[in-house]
Amino acid sequence: MPEIFGGGLLCFVGALLVIGFVFLANAIRIIPEYQRLVVFRLGRSVGTKGPGIVLLIPVIDRAVKVDLREQVREIPHQTSITKDNAPISIDFLWYYKVLDPTESILQVGNFESAAAGIAATTLRAVIGGIPLDDVLSEREHINNMLRTRLDEVTERWGVKVTNVEIREIVPPREVQDAMNRQMSAERIRRALVTESMGDQEAAINRAEGTKQAAVLSAKGERESNILRAEGDKQAQALRAEGFAIALEAIFNTAKSVDQKTMTLQYFETLKSIGSSPSTKFIFPMEFTSMLDNFLGKDIKK
Repeated sequence: MPEIFGGGLLCFVGALLVIGFVFLANAIRIIPEYQRLVVFRLGRSVGTKGPGIVLLIPVIDRAVKVDLREQVREIPHQTSITKDNAPISIDFLWYYKVLDPTESILQVGNFESAAAGIAATTLRAVIGGIPLDDVLSEREHINNMLRTRLDEVTERWGVKVTNVEIREIVPPREVQDAMNRQMSAERIRRALVTESMGDQEAAINRAEGTKQAAVLSAKGERESNILRAEGDKQAQALRAEGFAIALEAIFNTAKSVDQKTMTLQYFETLKSIGSSPSTKFIFPMEFTSMLDNFLGKDIKK
């Protein structure tokens, strides 16, 4: 009998230990810095708890975890109609962050699903008011419009939409073909413009080279003419100087020549005249006086 009583006591103590362990496991929560617990006590919200160690009353308290980190969600391809009735397919990413954990639980059942639905509806509304060309060229403007409209809705849920990024826009096939033709035409135009600019620059360079060559040639010709003129000037000066020296030497020599020597020179001239085929000779009047000086006055008499 005592053995039965002792075994029952051990079972009771064991059950108490298990219950205590389960109680502590449900009562003690360790919450990291990026999470919060929204605690409901008997169905009534008692606020946000955490981070660190949080004590809960088992069975009475119920806690819901909320992540405070910035999250990103994808909105898959949505077919939208632009203002000019062109169907396009768009997908985008939206980033959000919970600012008020309590409101994110109390104000909406599943704010992620609700926000995704609003995002798809808002996208169609925004694209419906923009022409196709603006949709393709003004992504940043569309991103800002989507972010503003989503944030207006999610603000009452304690959630902040931090950013919206359009990832891909797929226009209709005929629009893609037209865009490809336009890009090809633009490439051809740029190539022609580049080629014409190259031809223009080449022509300018050739003209500039011809001009510089002509200038250099003219400068060279001018310097050559100057050098030739300087040479001619120096040569003429030297010739004049030599001629003056020669005349001076002749004059000095002529002053020392007597009359008889001059007469002999006349005789040499007569010999040259006599060898010519002419039959008439003209003698200067001074020739007879020179003979007198050469032969002497007595012989003349």
